[in-house]
Amino acid sequence: MTTNEGDGVEPIGPLLRRLRMAGGRTQEGLAADLSARRGYPLEQGAVSRWETHERLPDPASRALLAAEFGVPEEELRRAVALARRLRRQEQKDQTDQENEVFDRRGFMTASAGAGIAVIQPSSLLSSGRRIGADVPRQLSQRTARLRRLDDFVGGGDTYQMYVRELATTTRLADEGVYSEATGRGLRGIIAEQAQLAGWAAYDAGQYEEARGHYMTALAASRTAEDSSLEGNSLAFLAYLEWTVGGDSGIRFATAAYEALGSGTAPVVRALLADRLAWQHATSGNAREADYALGLAEEAIHEPGDEPGPDWAYWVDRDEIAIMTGRCWSELHRPLRAIPALEDALGRYDDSRSRDKALYLSWLAAAYLDAGEIEHATAITTRVFDLSEGLASIRPMVRARLMVKRLEPHRSIAPVGALLERAKG
Repeated sequence: MTTNEGDGVEPIGPLLRRLRMAGGRTQEGLAADLSARRGYPLEQGAVSRWETHERLPDPASRALLAAEFGVPEEELRRAVALARRLRRQEQKDQTDQENEVFDRRGFMTASAGAGIAVIQPSSLLSSGRRIGADVPRQLSQRTARLRRLDDFVGGGDTYQMYVRELATTTRLADEGVYSEATGRGLRGIIAEQAQLAGWAAYDAGQYEEARGHYMTALAASRTAEDSSLEGNSLAFLAYLEWTVGGDSGIRFATAAYEALGSGTAPVVRALLADRLAWQHATSGNAREADYALGLAEEAIHEPGDEPGPDWAYWVDRDEIAIMTGRCWSELHRPLRAIPALEDALGRYDDSRSRDKALYLSWLAAAYLDAGEIEHATAITTRVFDLSEGLASIRPMVRARLMVKRLEPHRSIAPVGALLERAKG
């Protein structure tokens, strides 16, 4: 594919190559001319990386290229956007997520056809209203598949699906006949599904609905006698408190970590220590945040004989490093935030566009704190690019916060361009 169907736009690489060769110029010659325009040397090999899409020109570079070739900046911006879409598609093609590549909504449709169709309660009953001991296991496997949708789509797309699943499981638990052990298993599944529904509601900006689901999860996890699920429910409530400006975030996060038993999986301890660090960081408590981050770092490197629960499958060393960077960004310590974020995000796939956009926004904030205005602007532009079409309010909220912080620098060309884009 070399053009964007319907508007004749070329990806930035072929476009730059054509413009350069039309003037009989080498990559080195173009780099030298661009360096002269901006007053300091262009990074070695930059033109080559632009033409091969190994990297894409940031707004400042696009402005220089537009002036050098006498083409509109908008044309170059669209060419970069197309290249980014093509590169993202190539990255998706290399993954084996769900054995296929789907767009955000197509992924959901295909997954439903592969076993996430609406479940009928009667199909899980062995006889009459009797629920067999294997039903919690079946529901757990199904919930794990539903959970992975969140890697690719926003809460606006998944919320109703998760609510229906929660209602079905709750009906089974309320109307069925089962052993005490099976009952605990069912309540554990209800807690997991309520957390899923709450997270999707939160991601879509439906905060009261999220709170209701998290309270359901908390009650169900206690009935299931699952301290890890209880802690995770409290951690979700803490995160919600931070978002809505409540004053109970640290209390909830502390209770979450303290709810854990001695046999808790290391990955769960790492996750809840991270949540506690976040509450302290966003409250300006640097010492307490640093201590909690240390607990998380220690736990994530601790070998475990047993795998953690599926609801913590996404927590790994990179996620802990990203939270570390986010905390230091919130505390306006860019020299500590930037290395942690850049290292981990270098391995973060673009197909997880919502989370990558969010995490990049804290990297942009750290660079702005470090006085790197143009680089912060380029990263914020990337946040806007990744946020397009997402059924999640959070990345764009973060992008708008960065735009507000960049307002005083609107006289800088890339910043002005971003501010104009933000108006739309």
